[in-house]
Amino acid sequence: MTDRTTQKRDYYDVLGVKRTASADELRRAYRSLAREYHPDINNAPEAEERFKEINEAYEVLSDSNRRSQYDRFGHAANGMPGGDPFGFGGSPFGDIFETFFGGASTGRRRPTVSKGQDLQVTVDLEFEEAIFGAEKEVELTRFETCEGCNGTRMRDGQTPPQCETCSGTGEVRRVQQTILGQFMTSTACSSCQGEGVKITDPCPRCRGKGRVTHARRISVTVPPGIDESATLRLSGQGEASPNGGPPGNLFVKARIKPHAYFTRQGKTISLQVGVNIAQAILGDEIELQTIDGPVAFKLPSATQSGQQFRLKGKGVPDMRGSDRGDQIVTIHVIIPKELTSEQRGLVEQLGQTLGSELTPQPVHRGFFDKVKDALGV
Repeated sequence: MTDRTTQKRDYYDVLGVKRTASADELRRAYRSLAREYHPDINNAPEAEERFKEINEAYEVLSDSNRRSQYDRFGHAANGMPGGDPFGFGGSPFGDIFETFFGGASTGRRRPTVSKGQDLQVTVDLEFEEAIFGAEKEVELTRFETCEGCNGTRMRDGQTPPQCETCSGTGEVRRVQQTILGQFMTSTACSSCQGEGVKITDPCPRCRGKGRVTHARRISVTVPPGIDESATLRLSGQGEASPNGGPPGNLFVKARIKPHAYFTRQGKTISLQVGVNIAQAILGDEIELQTIDGPVAFKLPSATQSGQQFRLKGKGVPDMRGSDRGDQIVTIHVIIPKELTSEQRGLVEQLGQTLGSELTPQPVHRGFFDKVKDALGV
């Protein structure tokens, strides 16, 4: 019967790091992959399972004790208590578990290939650009594949020769004697750091690194309706891999400049408008500003200060392509601070007809107040 552990990928391969990776390297690799395969961002069918696999790998390798056990016993170490489960303290017994649990490998070691580093930049948008979309450019400096060697790291793009120490396998195997007989262990080759090749004639342009830095201007298509701090992913626009892997991604974060009089909450645009007391009492034909331009609006008579009106379809488009939101207009009745003698006379005449009796106003009760009333609290 085949054990479940044989079906799992090596955790280091899952994160695209070497077995000697530091805690910081593990963390960077995890964050990069978690962003790439997060189900809320990546709609690919396999994204969710890949995301779970990445989290499982990082959960084990970020814990020093669990990582030590994994390095010794592979996936068979899952569920074991901390430390050497048999008290021998020696890694030769990792091959015992590989034999019994099906983890042994007879093939060549696959050189570790890592994804290029992800990058993040910020794009500044005018309020209108965030509403209707725009074509913008961002500037960045990134590692790109060296044109002198096409990433081989060798002069004129030569193919690097196999490492003589490990014969191109990327690992060194040793036979050790134990109380149970001879056992074979394998470790990453120290001569080539597990790559299986040696850079004998480095490319003079990149000095054998395979990458060079370039300053670039990248075109970004900003979709209509993008919100503050929303992030766009440009696949493959990050840094080139240092060892032949896929390039990283570029994440573009939106920063929207405030408008002189419009504000925004999701798909809703808000506008505050002041009218005089005569307009509020008698009503008026007024012109309201919208993000599409001015529109005619009939202000009804007896409009109260703070009263709101909704302009359908004058808000923000949905990034997923659904209908636009609305614009909410809040009316404020402006009381003049100074009056001419004629104006004062007219207001006094109006006041005499309205009287001076005070009218108590009902207390506004919120949702929780109504809940308390229903419960008798």
